[in-house]
Amino acid sequence: MSGMGPGTLITVAPTGAEVDKAKVPALPVTLDELIATAKDCRAAGAAVIHVHIRDDETRPTLDLTRLRDTVAALRSTTDLVVQLSTGGAVSDSEADRLRVLDAAPEMASCTMGTVNFGEDVFVNRWEFIVALHTRMQELGVVPEYEIFDLGHLWSLERLLDRYGLPHGGHVHVDLVMGVPGGMPGTPEALIACASALRHLPEGTTFSATGIGRTTLPVMLASLSAGGHLRVGMEDTLSYAHRQPVESNAQLVRRAAELARLAQRPPLSPDQARELLGISAPAGR
Repeated sequence: MSGMGPGTLITVAPTGAEVDKAKVPALPVTLDELIATAKDCRAAGAAVIHVHIRDDETRPTLDLTRLRDTVAALRSTTDLVVQLSTGGAVSDSEADRLRVLDAAPEMASCTMGTVNFGEDVFVNRWEFIVALHTRMQELGVVPEYEIFDLGHLWSLERLLDRYGLPHGGHVHVDLVMGVPGGMPGTPEALIACASALRHLPEGTTFSATGIGRTTLPVMLASLSAGGHLRVGMEDTLSYAHRQPVESNAQLVRRAAELARLAQRPPLSPDQARELLGISAPAGR
């Protein structure tokens, strides 16, 4: 694992697949709303946008045409790194999740194991993980390995040993903490994961995501351990006690302020590409 770097990679996850637009009107679900959110979050300090999309009834979808249109629109209106979710909703099929990569994002998520997800089960079979990893290698998509529990890091070590480094050669993981059924969103859990990261290739970096009320302790612990940050309305709808989140940009601004206090200011999208081993998009 690399040491504390000169800047902080901030990823925004603005939508997700679980939150109901009818209950949270500020949630960006249309393409226009997503583009406006992306621009605001870029101005606030985000470098990567982690994308889930919705259909005309605001339900989660993995429709390939919509995904392609979303990637194209975000690339034409912002310079953010576009990272598509291959997780989708817990009910999505493996075939649909794998097909997400055909939308040609620069980056995509690759969850490293099955986990209880509240009342549901988020299934990620070993064979499917291998299929995602190797398909990303073929297509030139850089993965972010999603880690919901400590054992997922050992699965990642096994994956890399057997199937090689990801496209671009850099290993980046996101520690998803505080999901009911996964690891807790505590500094102790983050330290345990940071220690385990030493078994991964030299230069491996990590971001951390705190779900719900774990957002702040996870952000602070990640910065102190040399890690990076993911924030957004996919992960939390409360800014403070009894204070709902107003927008994704509000969460990004707070993350950027904390990063500056830690003397690790936010990375630009191009700096993020350099860190993650992503080739700059054509025309940039």
